[in-house]
Amino acid sequence: MPATSEDPSDDVQYHLDVGADDVADAVLLPGNPERVDRITQFWDDATERGYHREYRTVTGTYEDVPISVTSTGIGSPSAAIAVEELARIGADTFIRVGSSGAIQPGMDVGDLVITSGAVRQEGTSAEYVREDYPAVADREVVSALVAAAERLDYDYHVGLTMSADSFYAGQGRPGFGGFEAAGSEDLIDALQDANVTNVEMEASAILTLANVYGLRAGAVCSVYANRVTGEFRKEGDERAAEVASLAVNLLAAMDETKRAAGVDHWHAGLTLD
Repeated sequence: MPATSEDPSDDVQYHLDVGADDVADAVLLPGNPERVDRITQFWDDATERGYHREYRTVTGTYEDVPISVTSTGIGSPSAAIAVEELARIGADTFIRVGSSGAIQPGMDVGDLVITSGAVRQEGTSAEYVREDYPAVADREVVSALVAAAERLDYDYHVGLTMSADSFYAGQGRPGFGGFEAAGSEDLIDALQDANVTNVEMEASAILTLANVYGLRAGAVCSVYANRVTGEFRKEGDERAAEVASLAVNLLAAMDETKRAAGVDHWHAGLTLD
C-alpha cells in the first residue's frame, strides 16, 4: 500500500513507498524496472522492498556489502524524485545504471561509458540551482567504477555525458511526421566538437542533486547505439550492472580505508585491498 501522506518527513516515502529500514547507504539507479533483476542476479541475496509506479526497490548484499537498487523510470523529473526520497531515508551514494547513445567514433555498442560530468540539457536540475552550476560526478565513485571495469576486463570510456529531457527532439532525432526542432540538425555535431561522449536522460539531474546535497553520485551506461555509425543493439546491460555492483563494494573498501587512515578523502597514496 503506497504511503498516504505527501509529507517528506514521513517514515515511508510518498512515491517510492519505502522507509529507512528498506534501503542501504548505496543505491543503484536504473531507469527501467525490468533492469532491477538484471542487476540483482550478481548479488549474494536480494529482497524486494517496494514497488510503486515506476519505482521498484530491492535491497540485498554484494560480496557481503549492503546494496540497494531503485528504478527511476524515464527522465530527470522522476530520477530526481528517487534521489530526493532515498536521501531522506538515509542513502548517500547513488550510481545511475542505464543505457545511452554514443556520439564519438571508436565507441562500440556494448561498451560502457563512465560519466565524469554532464551537460545539463534537462530542466529538472535548473529548478534546484542556477544553470551554470556544474553537474560533476563524485571522483571516488568514478574511481570505483573505473577500477570495477578494469577488474572485470570490460571495455569502457570515461567522459562527459549530455542529459536531455526528450528522447526525440532533444537528442536531435526527428519527431512525429519528420518534425525537426530548431537546431536539432546541428546538435550532435556540436556535442561531438565539444568532446561529449554520450547522450541519455537522467545523469545530470542525479549528479546535480547529489552535489547540492553533499552526497556521492556517478553513472555508468551501456552503449546501445552509436550515432556516428548508425549501429544499434540492446547490449551491455549486464556489464553495466556488474560494474556498478562491484563499484559499491570498492567504495565500501575505500570508506573503511579512509576511516583507518583518519582522512576524509580517498587518494592514490592510500592502499586498497
